[in-house]
Amino acid sequence: MPTPLRLSLRQLQNFEAVARTGSTRAASEEIALSQSATSGALNELERLLGMQLFDRTGKRLLLNDNGRELLPRARALLDAARGLEDLGKAAGPQLQWLRIGASTTVGTQLVPRLLAAFYGGEPRAAPHWRSKVAIANTAEICAGVAAFELDIGLIEGPSHDPALDVHPWVRDEMVVVASPRLADAGPARLGPRELREAVWLLREPGSGTREVTDQVLLPHVRSYRRSIELASSEAIKKAAALGLGHAVLSRWVAADLLASGELREVRTVLPPISRQFYWVVHHEKGASAALQRCLDLLQAGASVLG
Repeated sequence: MPTPLRLSLRQLQNFEAVARTGSTRAASEEIALSQSATSGALNELERLLGMQLFDRTGKRLLLNDNGRELLPRARALLDAARGLEDLGKAAGPQLQWLRIGASTTVGTQLVPRLLAAFYGGEPRAAPHWRSKVAIANTAEICAGVAAFELDIGLIEGPSHDPALDVHPWVRDEMVVVASPRLADAGPARLGPRELREAVWLLREPGSGTREVTDQVLLPHVRSYRRSIELASSEAIKKAAALGLGHAVLSRWVAADLLASGELREVRTVLPPISRQFYWVVHHEKGASAALQRCLDLLQAGASVLG
């Protein structure tokens, strides 16, 4: 005979809120319980599990190793429960909640096209559709999917997180660009010496664009003698157009300024540069109707991106 369950979804919801907010007071306001009831539910959960989930530091509650182990599992169960509740509201993907995470290039250049394909070009056809797009670097997006904070991640490089299923999506062509003034000042084709002496406009470590840049440039330059690090490809694009240095950018990102003449593609001794974009989901993630619709579009590849 199955052993009766002792844990409740309400206890897990309470735990997740405390983990996210850092205090029982903030959690109680969010989940509409009194602070004493929130503290009591947390204590009861720790008693049932036979272990502490937080380190108490003054009024702050900090997740310990036990809590960090429990948190993604709790979020998975809560996510599944919300999906069951949605079944009773209405059929169809439009009434479901979808949280998309995207690394910077994918988020700014491709996610709007993906959402347009999802809507069929007519957002009014889905008046109750609710979506959230979080844009961060690849490492942060993968962490969000692994923690069930995001339903799906669209990233610019592979992930090695064992909790995630990784699927190839579309390929992205990368180009070396500079302002016309800077491009005209150098040779028609940059060799190893020019690559070493150039000022390189770089994304931060952890981003997919930086990973590709390092892979293609560092074998030739050994290290960046002069560089400027910026937190977005859009900022790098504008800095390059102003003549601050050279950059390796996605052709999708640079397309508008290449077309206007504010940027110029620079020939180099480097081989053709491209990278694979991927989508990742947690391997324990259940697919809602909305998520499945999104997956179907991703599996169609570049054909949905226009």
